[in-house]
Amino acid sequence: MTELVPGDVVGLDASAAMLEVARRQAPRATYVQGDALALPFDDRSFGRVLSAHFYGHLDESERGSFVGEARRVAEELVIVDAAIRPNHAEEETQHRLLADGSSWPILKRYFTTERLVAELGAGEVLHSGGWFVAVRTRW
Repeated sequence: MTELVPGDVVGLDASAAMLEVARRQAPRATYVQGDALALPFDDRSFGRVLSAHFYGHLDESERGSFVGEARRVAEELVIVDAAIRPNHAEEETQHRLLADGSSWPILKRYFTTERLVAELGAGEVLHSGGWFVAVRTRW
């Protein structure tokens, strides 16, 4: 999604390899390797933090850390994540097979806009569709 975001963009990922992929797809952005649960930015560095298909992989304690960090560095948080679907539980463990043949369990959560707004404590629905939802919260 980085290539679609207008304005000055700073992309963050823990993986140097993923940052390289992002650089090729959206070369105008600035990229930082770091931890989203301990953002390497000063307080109020940004107008907005955008989380795209990341929040739904966080367990309860990680969600609190992430939202706290987003609140510290930005005026608002926009979360885009997977919409609840009839063929998935709201929360499940999925196994991802990597190219090297290894399999990794991951937490995957699916949302209604109401559930996402409730988790954030407040928010505005930006999109509610069959594949994804988007919510903005401001502090």
